[in-house]
Amino acid sequence: MRGNRIAILLLIFLARVVPACAQESEQEKLGLQYYEQGQFAKAAETFEAAWNKQPTDLAFNYYLNSLIGLKEYAKLEKFLKRCQKKEPSNIIYKIKLGMVYIMQVETKKAEKIFRDAINALPPDQGAIIALADAFESASQFDYAIETYERGQQLMSGIYPFNFEMAEVYQRKGDISNTIAQYLEALRFSEAYLTQVQNALQTTVGEDTKGEKKTILKTELLKKIQQIPDKIVYADMLIWLFIQDRNFDAAFDQSVALDKRLGGTSGKVMSLGALATSNLDFEAATRCYDYELKKGKSNPYYSQALTEFVQSMNSKLAVSLSWTVAQAEALRQAYEDALNDLGRNAATLELQKGLAHVQAFYLNRTQDARAVLQQALLIPGADARSVAQCKLELGDIELFDGDPWEASLLFSQVEKAFKQEPIGQEAKFRNARLSYYKGDFEWAQAQLTVLKAATSKLIANDALELSLIITDNLGKDSIAEPLLIYSRADLLAYQNLDSLCLLTLDSLVKAYPEHSLQDEVLYKKATLASRRGRYQEAVTLLTQLTERFPDDVLGDNATFLLGDVYETRLNDTEKAKAAYETLLLKYPGSTFTVEARKRFRKLRGDTIN
Repeated sequence: MRGNRIAILLLIFLARVVPACAQESEQEKLGLQYYEQGQFAKAAETFEAAWNKQPTDLAFNYYLNSLIGLKEYAKLEKFLKRCQKKEPSNIIYKIKLGMVYIMQVETKKAEKIFRDAINALPPDQGAIIALADAFESASQFDYAIETYERGQQLMSGIYPFNFEMAEVYQRKGDISNTIAQYLEALRFSEAYLTQVQNALQTTVGEDTKGEKKTILKTELLKKIQQIPDKIVYADMLIWLFIQDRNFDAAFDQSVALDKRLGGTSGKVMSLGALATSNLDFEAATRCYDYELKKGKSNPYYSQALTEFVQSMNSKLAVSLSWTVAQAEALRQAYEDALNDLGRNAATLELQKGLAHVQAFYLNRTQDARAVLQQALLIPGADARSVAQCKLELGDIELFDGDPWEASLLFSQVEKAFKQEPIGQEAKFRNARLSYYKGDFEWAQAQLTVLKAATSKLIANDALELSLIITDNLGKDSIAEPLLIYSRADLLAYQNLDSLCLLTLDSLVKAYPEHSLQDEVLYKKATLASRRGRYQEAVTLLTQLTERFPDDVLGDNATFLLGDVYETRLNDTEKAKAAYETLLLKYPGSTFTVEARKRFRKLRGDTIN
């Protein structure tokens, strides 16, 4: 019991102890030895002498704790009063004296000291925080909170102390009041929004049971009802739903807020872009449809129509399997949007998207080339938008079998935007072109540079292609297997599926034990899926996940397996099993968000 009591008191008094490794004096070193051996009488005598010679935090704190070890409370009280007389403005002495009274169960004396300290506070932010810190260091959390409340009275309209109070409540384990204080900071000033969001993200971030988020949601709803003029609380509720990837609930709140603000806030548009980036295309469609229904007088009409079609494109691209009918519907959506908005400098992104669909989904390269060549002639176009069209045209030239023209276009963009992300993208496409041609050494040199690209997406693409080269060239530097695979890769890029499959089969036959076997299986599976051979795709993907479960393509294969089961074979149970496997085995996968959403939907969860 005695050891436990001393340990508790140490927590109270060793608030600002100088570590033993600091520049302590010889006397202090000796005192520390006595203290660590439990010889508190000798330690007290030594630290008292050290303090009288040269006052330091170390001597002060260890002298106090040595007296505590000896239970010499009267001596403690006398020493602290002497210190206080010398430095009446030093609140540390007052608080520690109050704690001595608490140790002796003289709570009224302690309360008087604490109350006097609080009542004597000046309207000074530093002094208020210093006193509250002293209480907090002594684990007197309620007095720390009372100090800040007094500070709010003294500095009304100048500084709110909400963040400091929130930290005290958090130390107490009082999450409700912690959250309430952060939200009160926003009542004082909406300029604290980012600071509050960062603090709450830390507070409710590790909340597996969802209890803290429920408290936050409840508090926000109360604030919205109590102070309807404070739009910031509605913004915070939307932010909370977004943190939880609940874009449907965020949509409902964003619409309600947009209507309150006159229908031109742009909040629903921002949510649509965020939903698209998180692969929640249904929520994105709801956002853009909401804006489009306002009509052409809506200032966001053109943007909403453009992003709606682009979101359709993104959905098709990440599905990993699509039909000609879906591609044709996407092409028509692009055509309709361009007919509505016109073919001009402002719609280059739509024109580029149309060309991509025509070439890569519908194999209409002449039409695609014509669209882009016409787009490049439009006067007044933004230089980067023109460069994007050139990159797309280069992709189409490669797709159509003209790598030299493709390289020329890529090089033009790279030269014009050398230090910018679009220039790095052009550099990557040239590196990939060299890989297709079998010039692995030059490709690898470019990819090494691009792995440090400012764009994370480009850096990841460069890393992925670099790994294919380094992992499959082999220690004996035999390049033939990778040459065959890169040719097959190009054939797949050009939608020449039959030739691609023949090339892959020749690779497997010639090098049956090569490390490219997993890539071959995945490539065959994606080809089977886009050709409508879904059972064959399932067989190939199952082989890959069973034979190469730890390969980098494991999560891709598992997600594609779930997608085929769900969208092509209508096998809910097997799709659900595949998504669950991905969530458990590959929690860091880029497919995790979409897999979780699909799994919950198939399981029948209510998502709101």
